[in-house]
Amino acid sequence: MSTHKPKGRPYYLYDFWLQGHRFHGTTKCASKRDADLFEKVRRKEAADELKAAAALGREPMTFGVAATRYWDEVGQFAATQDDIWRTLAWLQREISANRRIASINDGVVIRLRTARRQETTKQGKVVAPATVNRTLEVLRSIVARASKLWGEPVAPIDWRRHMMKEPDERVRELRGDEEAAMFAALRPDYHAIVRFALLTGCRLNECVTLRWKDVDWGGRQIWILGKGNKLAPIPLPPTVRELLWPLQGEHDEFVFTYVAERTRGARRHGQRYPITYEGLKTAFRRDVKPAVPGYRFHDNRHTAATRVLRACGNLKVAQKMLRHADITTTAKYAHVMHDDVLEAMEKAARASQAGHPAADEAKGVVNEG
Repeated sequence: MSTHKPKGRPYYLYDFWLQGHRFHGTTKCASKRDADLFEKVRRKEAADELKAAAALGREPMTFGVAATRYWDEVGQFAATQDDIWRTLAWLQREISANRRIASINDGVVIRLRTARRQETTKQGKVVAPATVNRTLEVLRSIVARASKLWGEPVAPIDWRRHMMKEPDERVRELRGDEEAAMFAALRPDYHAIVRFALLTGCRLNECVTLRWKDVDWGGRQIWILGKGNKLAPIPLPPTVRELLWPLQGEHDEFVFTYVAERTRGARRHGQRYPITYEGLKTAFRRDVKPAVPGYRFHDNRHTAATRVLRACGNLKVAQKMLRHADITTTAKYAHVMHDDVLEAMEKAARASQAGHPAADEAKGVVNEG
């Protein structure tokens, strides 16, 4: 076997040649026996890769090439580009840039999921299931793109079975006193975008990517680029119109901007620039979190939904505003109608008792007493 453990390294490495091709990388194994077993499996995979390459008549794509191409075509244009960049770097370390894309199978995904679950955050907490799933989602996107657009042979992977169950999303509503504290702590040039989120229920990414061309003043609607790059209209009520109208002229393309507090690189002090995904996340974490503990930007969406639902009592209206395909997703907000149901039940009970002889007799006894 060709496995070896470099001095000072925790894991054994494999390094072998097959049909004039070199295959090397980490085994992620701390014992010689496990490393040799890993290499044996890897040799079988390598033979299958070379067989697939012969059938293709060309060299199969490596994960390193696929990741770079994915970044060039998709990642760099996403609002979450910083997160995607970090995820791609992590995947390349764990998978190995030299590994053929065709050899990524269920076994590889299981190993990646296990490795991700064993990591901890900077605060010492175990990585959340949502973080694991987002990592696997990037890999799934790369593999799917390689198969459907780049013509690469890929292994069948049961992605649904690899995704971790995430806890039900909490519904956190901003109270009146908390809202005042939030805006008092938040820098003024970020007020408009947060207020917009509270009024419309738009997600963070949807807010920062909003462009003036998406605002249809005459049609009284706004086109939102939501999940899955789906474009959908939402109403433009007078309150939202009054919020957005004064912002015109601050930037030619983007609706929400911030004022640069210092000159750095291409930015100039006092000039306005589009608010970015990472910038808004940072501002919210830095300013709002100390003022309103436990409140996240996404909770603005929950607040918008609960306020609308409380005002109208119609779950279908809330579903339409949040653009949920399935009303069962919106049903988590139904708790806000609890008081309305309680009041209606009480009114119904009183109405039924009003003409009931026993109820009238009981009233008479009380009055005589």
